[in-house]
Amino acid sequence: MIQREHLGTAHVPGGETLELYRHDRDFMIVMGHNELMSSRKWGSEEALATMTLERLGQPAAPQMLIGGYGMGFTLRAALARVGPQAKLTVAELVPEIIEWARGPMAELAAGCLDDPRVTLRMGDVAEAIGARPGAWDAILLDVDNGPDGLVRAENDALYSPAGLKIARKALRPGGVLAIWSAAPDPSFTRRLKKAGFEVDERIVASRSNGKGPKHVIWFARPFSR
Repeated sequence: MIQREHLGTAHVPGGETLELYRHDRDFMIVMGHNELMSSRKWGSEEALATMTLERLGQPAAPQMLIGGYGMGFTLRAALARVGPQAKLTVAELVPEIIEWARGPMAELAAGCLDDPRVTLRMGDVAEAIGARPGAWDAILLDVDNGPDGLVRAENDALYSPAGLKIARKALRPGGVLAIWSAAPDPSFTRRLKKAGFEVDERIVASRSNGKGPKHVIWFARPFSR
């Protein structure tokens, strides 16, 4: 029997401890008994990018903000579908996540962080959102476990009425705020609507073959004025 190999530990600023493991050729990042992400299950992370680009009309050169990096599935899916003039900014709070991507998971990362279309911004994605009003065609959030966070209490501010208002201002006309979640959250759907968004909520399988646990993605667009 192949044993799970511990590869690294990360302490989330102001939050919990993450552990990186490898089992055979698969990687997983866990917090306690919770598996937060795995290289075996990436269908919904890819869908976060592909379904957002569909809603934007498949633009060749979008300005996109992705928070956070995770295992890079969302970033790689976006890069595969945009042109050479696209600009993708990745905001990642935890330095070890990037160290793991460039180290033990370098083959999985496939050089995506070194793509000339990519800018890596270390820090809280909330700061990146607030720094540039009207800058983004799309903001893609796969932060914590979704609106009902596990890893860091400060992440709740992203999904608060005030945080959603800031995100709304950061979008260009016709832009999309896309939010990944491990589970449904009807109260968050209502919160998005109260914040001035038209909401399209989709259930997406965690595996690319349509199997595995089901996750939720909200695609939110500001109401037209």
